[in-house]
Amino acid sequence: MDYKKSKAPVNTVTRNIMDLCRDTDNIYESVAIIAKRANQISGQIKEDLSKKLAEFASYNDSLEEVFENREQIEISRYYEKLPKPTLLATQEFIEDKVYWRDPSRENPLFD
Repeated sequence: MDYKKSKAPVNTVTRNIMDLCRDTDNIYESVAIIAKRANQISGQIKEDLSKKLAEFASYNDSLEEVFENREQIEISRYYEKLPKPTLLATQEFIEDKVYWRDPSRENPLFD
């Protein structure tokens, strides 16, 4: 997934609480869903970054030699400029791109 193409803002945005609890009827449940999705996004971003930076890994035991790789710096800057995972997750939640379900509401045994 290309997170740069997301419509999520890079800076913090004030949100209307009623928009967030529109689907769940509970702001706390909405925040929990957004938090879980943000953790997933964060893990994906970290995994992508680790894969890209692993290509530049140098396995020298010498601490005196420090190489500055321009491509590695560019990759790091790209990931620094991405919106934060919480902003991405909130945008996905507002756009109804997050699948979630509540098993206690679906299962008639709990009623």
